[in-house]
Amino acid sequence: MTEITGTKPKVVPGRGSPRRRPVRTGRPPAKLAGEVEERILDAAATVFLERGFEGASVDEIADVAHAGKPTIYARFAGKDALFTAVIVRLVRQHTGSLLSVAAQGSTLQQRLEHLAEALLRNVLAPDSVGLCRVAVAEARRFPKLASSVHRMARERGIEGVARVLGELTRSDGTPPLPAFTADRLPATTRRFIDMILLPMMLRALFGEDLAAFEGDIGPHVASTVGFFLAACRHGGE
Repeated sequence: MTEITGTKPKVVPGRGSPRRRPVRTGRPPAKLAGEVEERILDAAATVFLERGFEGASVDEIADVAHAGKPTIYARFAGKDALFTAVIVRLVRQHTGSLLSVAAQGSTLQQRLEHLAEALLRNVLAPDSVGLCRVAVAEARRFPKLASSVHRMARERGIEGVARVLGELTRSDGTPPLPAFTADRLPATTRRFIDMILLPMMLRALFGEDLAAFEGDIGPHVASTVGFFLAACRHGGE
C-alpha cells in the first residue's frame, strides 16, 4: 500500500527535469525571414482574390499564412501595404520571367513577338487578372490605394520591360534603332506595353472568359508588333 504524504518529491537538476529550449533572440536568419514573408504574401494573395480588398482581413491572412499578426505587422504596415506588396511581387515575377524569352528569334520582329506573347500570357494569367479586378473594384472606395497600386505596377513594369527591350534590340550586334536608344527607350516601352496589353486586358477585366480569346493572342501580337516596329523604323518613338 502506497503511503500518501504532503511532501513533494525533490527534483534534482539534470535528473529527469525537462530542459528548457534556448530562447531565440534577435532577427531570424535572412533565408528564414524571406520564407516567412513569401508565405504571408501567398496567403494575402489568396485572401484578396477570394474576399476582395475590403472583405479581406489581416486576421484571416494571418490564419492562412500560419503566422501571428505581430509577425505580419513587423513586415507590413497594414492591409494597404500588404496588397501593394502582393502586386509588387507579381510584377517582379512577370518581368523576371521575360528575361528567358528575350533572345528567342533570329530577327528583331520575331524577338519582339516572343516578348509580347510572353508578356500577354503572364498578365492574362487568372491570378493576375483577378488581382487587377480587385484593384479596379475598390477604386471608388479606396481611390488612393487603386491609383498608387496602378502607378507602381506600371512604373515597375515599364522599368523591367525596358531592360529586356534594350537587351534584345542589341543582341544581334547592330546599332539599335533611334526609338531604342537609352534616352527614348522608356517612352518606346510605354507605347509597346500599351499597344500589346491594353486591348486584351480590357477584355479580361470586363469578364470575358480568358480561354475564349486564347486564339486571338497570336494574331494580335503579330499585327501589333508589325505596326509598332514599322513606326519605330520610320522615326517614331
